[in-house]
Amino acid sequence: MKSKKWHVRWLVICCLGLIACSDQKETEKAEAAPESTAVEEAKEVIPTAARTVEEMIEQPAGKLIEEYMDPKIEAARTVDYVRYFRFYEDEFSDMMKEQLSSYFKEHPDAKADEIYDYLVFQLGSGQYKGLYEQLASYEHGYVMPELPDGEDEIEIAKRQKTNIVILMDASGSMKGEVDGRIKMDLAKEAIENFTSQLDNEVNVALFAYGHKGAGTQADKALSCGAIDEVYPLSSYNKNSFHDAMESFGASGWTPLAGAIEKAAAYLASYDREEYRNIVYIVSDGIETCGGDPVEAATQLNASDIEAKVNIIGFDVDDEGQAQLKQVAEAGGGQYATVRNQSEFEGVLIKKWKPSMMQVLSQQGVKLHEMVHQWEDLYAIYDPLSNLSTRERIRIVDAAYYLKNQKLIDEEEGSKVIELAKQMGEMRDEHFVSLKDQKGEEAEKAMKEIDDAVEAWQEKWKKELENE
Repeated sequence: MKSKKWHVRWLVICCLGLIACSDQKETEKAEAAPESTAVEEAKEVIPTAARTVEEMIEQPAGKLIEEYMDPKIEAARTVDYVRYFRFYEDEFSDMMKEQLSSYFKEHPDAKADEIYDYLVFQLGSGQYKGLYEQLASYEHGYVMPELPDGEDEIEIAKRQKTNIVILMDASGSMKGEVDGRIKMDLAKEAIENFTSQLDNEVNVALFAYGHKGAGTQADKALSCGAIDEVYPLSSYNKNSFHDAMESFGASGWTPLAGAIEKAAAYLASYDREEYRNIVYIVSDGIETCGGDPVEAATQLNASDIEAKVNIIGFDVDDEGQAQLKQVAEAGGGQYATVRNQSEFEGVLIKKWKPSMMQVLSQQGVKLHEMVHQWEDLYAIYDPLSNLSTRERIRIVDAAYYLKNQKLIDEEEGSKVIELAKQMGEMRDEHFVSLKDQKGEEAEKAMKEIDDAVEAWQEKWKKELENE
């Protein structure tokens, strides 16, 4: 009896031992699994390199380029090529070869596509997109000069009464100086000079906006609501107009949209059949009161009064110029930027019949404008082209090195070199084509301007010579 009980106990102990061993192995497997998974996850996944221009433009920078190459050096202009060449030859090349050698010692049987993918992953440029977008959106900047057709304007004036509403920016930024004088003072002098030369039949009104408050956040509501008529619509009176000008100074924020809306309401009863309504906005900056001046100008020009919105940007920065030009275009008018008082007066004071000197001196696209246009275009294209060339050379250099070191197959390496050259040529052809297109657009615009100026000159020379 004891013997049977002992055997049973021994059998139970053995079973328990087996179960414990089995549990221990499962535990060891479970503990080992995360480590194995982590190793697999740690391996870099090499993405397929771009094979189209569109994909190449979007590609991120290669790992080695991102870590070791200064973007300014990689995109250095051709005239400053030595910066890139020295860094590439003296520092980058050896480090590149060392890094690539380590990888291909572990991947000796890589095929051409895999090799090329890895080289782009390490050596590709990631700067194409920004420069390409600049090139695609490039505008030559040539502007058709104002060539007034006096006869048409005189005929319109005979049929219509003219209303001119001047909206004067009195925001705090107008306290700034130009040529050692306060911008507000210069603008006021130019406007008074302009209005003093209007015919008696022309009505003029003057509004100041943003002229209250101190330009602080606390005064924003007060300033943005400050759009006041200081000279009512009537013929010009020198003393009264001067007093109106002296009644305000530069002070607060810039409610440009609100001022345009105020002008629209003010002129609402002067329909386009009987009146010619013109709005002049004098401003040195952008809307700062949250309004939409482009929409306000659009609505004003599209209304029954069909008022034209002309904007004179007075010593405006690039951001301000961009917005003010949009507002003028939306309002069916013209935008002009000026930097000093004489330019300001030249924009405001226009004669429908030019002098013979003005006719003879009128030019189309000037030589310096052509030079600047070419320089601006190549300032974008040149580094873009260099990035493409330098990526191709890096990949070709790397492939030759790997072949010579027997780290990749000779035939596969030759395929990589050919592929790198094909991709480079594809990029280069696309970039050149876009650059040429932009150059042709500039040349076409220049010819249109020159032809228009020449025709205008011929017309007015004949008329003035017959007087």
